[in-house]
Amino acid sequence: MSVIIVTGAAGLIGSETCKRFHKDNLTIVGIDNDMRARFFGPDASTHPTRKRLESSLKHYQHFEADIRDAGAIETIFKKFGADIKAVVHTAAQPSHDWAAREPHTDFGVNAVGTLNLLETTRLHCPEAAFIFTSTNKVYGDTPNRLPLAEEEKRWEIEQGHCYWPGIDETMSIDQTKHSLFGASKVAADVLVQEYGRYFGMKTVCFRGGCLTGPGHAGTELHGFLAYLMKCTVTGKPYRVFGYKGKQVRDNIHSHDLVEAFMQFFHAPRSGEVYNMGGSRHSNCSMLEAIDLCEEISGKKLNWTYVEDNRIGDHIWWVSDVRKFQGHYPAWKYKYDLRGILGEIHTACLAV
Repeated sequence: MSVIIVTGAAGLIGSETCKRFHKDNLTIVGIDNDMRARFFGPDASTHPTRKRLESSLKHYQHFEADIRDAGAIETIFKKFGADIKAVVHTAAQPSHDWAAREPHTDFGVNAVGTLNLLETTRLHCPEAAFIFTSTNKVYGDTPNRLPLAEEEKRWEIEQGHCYWPGIDETMSIDQTKHSLFGASKVAADVLVQEYGRYFGMKTVCFRGGCLTGPGHAGTELHGFLAYLMKCTVTGKPYRVFGYKGKQVRDNIHSHDLVEAFMQFFHAPRSGEVYNMGGSRHSNCSMLEAIDLCEEISGKKLNWTYVEDNRIGDHIWWVSDVRKFQGHYPAWKYKYDLRGILGEIHTACLAV
């Protein structure tokens, strides 16, 4: 029996991971205690997704454990031991704003929880691949120092600039403002690297841009595209924070990210780091995203502008994914921005 441990199993990336690895006849052990409902309210609960996983995946087992509880995590890992072939760690507190409200909880989930998982993996299944969903927020606001030009609907970098294809992994994560969320993810990111480099474990950090898809329970504090389309469809008011609404994000569908996980699982490396997002293939500004949501839905978004940007927010982020593509040339995008938003729109109508 080959077992895959998935934390945050009922979330967007976690559930996609469960379904994809289960498709290859692997036994899935999901860990998720629905803290998303505590973070963002009952509308963001992952409980319905958990129920769908339990009913649709034959070889799925669920544990309602808290990754901050080292004893609970060790009990699960002891149960499966060397049968564990990979740990896909997607559980997180993902919001800048929420982290500032409860720094201890944020750091406990993002940093201490990651340490618990790494150490338990080292003790009970050291040969397993350890795949961690990090974030581009580990770079703090360093990207905001780039020489950006204001265009009609977006901020953009000059085409000849070295970062025009996207920001790569050589950008410093030091001497910058991260937000408390960014800081807790830096701690986790560096721990994952260190367990790979120091102990020789097969670890990887995927520093994601905006991760999205039709399964995303988007809220104002997290889940940009999903929440934007939800507001467009339902008429709920939406707020744009700062940068004239011209801030740029790249967006990657959960399917494409999980296919990257699968590539790493089959040919793992130690202490690796990859920027992973929509790249030049799939990116947009807030204003461009609003236009596309309105075009796809046939409805007008009720939105207002707030002058103050969020702390730690990027003005322009496009991931350079060429390092990962060089290591795993079989990986290709399936979804572009219109394809992503089309699926999210369909999901909104089905609710």
